[in-house]
Amino acid sequence: MLLLNPGPVTLSERVRQSLLQPDLCHREPEFFDLQDEARTRLLDVYGLASSEWAPVLLTGSGTAAVESMIAALVPEHGRLLVIENGVYGERVAQIAKQYRIDYEVVKHDWMSAPDLAAIAGRLDSAQKRFTHLAVIHHETTTGRLNDLAALAELCGERRIGMLVDGVSSFGAEAIDFTHPALAAVAASANKCLHAVPGAAFVLVRHSALERAASRTYYLDLGRLAKLQAQRNTPFTPSVHAYYALVEGLRELEDQGGWSARHAQYRALADQAGTGFATLGIAAALPAEECSVVLRAYRLPPTMGYSRLHDGLKAEGFVIYAGQGGLSAEIFRISTMGSVRAPDVDRLVSGVAKLLG
Repeated sequence: MLLLNPGPVTLSERVRQSLLQPDLCHREPEFFDLQDEARTRLLDVYGLASSEWAPVLLTGSGTAAVESMIAALVPEHGRLLVIENGVYGERVAQIAKQYRIDYEVVKHDWMSAPDLAAIAGRLDSAQKRFTHLAVIHHETTTGRLNDLAALAELCGERRIGMLVDGVSSFGAEAIDFTHPALAAVAASANKCLHAVPGAAFVLVRHSALERAASRTYYLDLGRLAKLQAQRNTPFTPSVHAYYALVEGLRELEDQGGWSARHAQYRALADQAGTGFATLGIAAALPAEECSVVLRAYRLPPTMGYSRLHDGLKAEGFVIYAGQGGLSAEIFRISTMGSVRAPDVDRLVSGVAKLLG
């Protein structure tokens, strides 16, 4: 079965075989060697210096990393502005509410890009100054790639720290870690890094980590960072997920790094979009507004999602529904994981067969 959902992904045989390595006790030096390699390789994906950035590993899904980032990096008396144009922006707001963080939301229609003028106006008109802004880089609700560079400029001009959910963009989309406004990026192993669920991480500036709050126990970013830097860990990590993460990072490097993966995804996404267009299936958003990782398409007028999903599953593909109110309008196709051009040809042929 080929997974075309936005994670977990179809594994390469190389990563799958890494799960068969020896069992490790997480208090032995062999595990800490593995942990160190994962942390070093995470920095290497975007060429980051360990003197400026700390890679912090967590056992959990991408949401665990996002929660840890938000809970730690908005200080006790800080204030957060959440940019919301999809399900995952809503999730960040829910996290802030759960931790009783002082926050506001700039809401957008799910099909819309962030309104930079409205965001700037909210930042400037607030009676109490915002200290941080949180945004989803790739909002997989629709496949939209939000403009990090423009938002970083807004934050930089106002000396506001930017917190980025990069769960489904890290390793395949450009992220400017040199911009001083960028404080942290949270992500996951089982998306563009082609590993398995269970390992997540936050890349955080040391300067932001020095001011971190301690609102959580298991997800305490400051404690995790401190102990991992000392070749230690506070709890039992998902050891075999770390095996897969390291192997996925090795494979990424061998294949040319994040820019090569970006090009691979783009070619596959364009191939699928062109094929669907010949069948009369329209993209939900223009390609230039989308991530290369996932794109959304309008459901054919003669076919509901369940029939499309079940018919393609019988052909060996798992696709993804729209979320919320979009469930009756769109379906989503991700090109992450071990997917090749002949697979996309088979996918388009499968849809053509269902359409008769």
